[in-house]
Amino acid sequence: MDKTKPFDISKRVVWKAYKQVKANKGAAGIDDETIAKFEEKLKDNLYKLWNRMSSGSYFPPPVKAVEIPKKNGGVRILGIPTVADRIAQMVAKRYFEPDVEPYFHKDSYGYRPKKSAIDAVSVTRRRCWRYDWLLEFDIKGLFDNISHELLMRAVRKHTDNKWVILYIERWLKAPFETEDGRAIERSSGTPQGGVVSPLLSNLFLHYVFDKWMERNRPQNPWVRYADDGVAHCRTKVEAEELLIQLQMRFRQCGLELHPDKTKIVYCKDDDRRGENPVQKFDFLGYTFRPRRSKNRYGKFFINFTPGVSRKACKAM
Repeated sequence: MDKTKPFDISKRVVWKAYKQVKANKGAAGIDDETIAKFEEKLKDNLYKLWNRMSSGSYFPPPVKAVEIPKKNGGVRILGIPTVADRIAQMVAKRYFEPDVEPYFHKDSYGYRPKKSAIDAVSVTRRRCWRYDWLLEFDIKGLFDNISHELLMRAVRKHTDNKWVILYIERWLKAPFETEDGRAIERSSGTPQGGVVSPLLSNLFLHYVFDKWMERNRPQNPWVRYADDGVAHCRTKVEAEELLIQLQMRFRQCGLELHPDKTKIVYCKDDDRRGENPVQKFDFLGYTFRPRRSKNRYGKFFINFTPGVSRKACKAM
């Protein structure tokens, strides 16, 4: 540790963070500095970043706001930090992630080491055979609506590292900068596109949803991948009750369920012959629905299984 610095940040971690950011590639931020440009004075730039971070004098620049068109209309705002800021965020992530990762629920799959969307689909597939009903849900505008107050309460619960807390607060407050140079101040949310944002969103939903389900609805197994998820139920009434409770829970925490992407689904097959208007759902690039299958004896039957969705096929 450098005894002249208030914060103990390893130069080696800064170097590793740079290597990760380089491997992830990504566009330039508001300063138009690419990774190649940053590397022209790599040693000086990394030292300057380490010096500021370990001195407590690092202030994140505004985040470049880029509008990404949605396929169903409208746009979502992607926040692109500068290369130096992405490295700074990666440094904080490398220190903070080991403090929170062991506490995350096994059925939370998004943005986590050694977990994947395929894992989430596989677990959901098996549970659809055991549970007749499910609630498919999508959290509307998650990254834009995360409460800073509630999030920082969760951050402080998991670390007493003062510089990690300090810089997370500063990243949350860093404004967006639009193409015409306007600065947009933010009172909630964490930029979708920031290095540390996925970890922070998982921490937020760990308390808003994961722990709440564990405590209040242990009879309903679920899978969550970032802001998308499914929860399995025995009956339609149970699914309807869960939907009402989740709407209230998310509202209490400043979030809401997307009305068009949240629905109750019946997992129909040869053994489950009831009726419901909705008998399929899309999850992580797969469409779950009743399908004609053939067993090892050559007999056909109807099975509720996933297959690559049309949207995913078009993107291939």
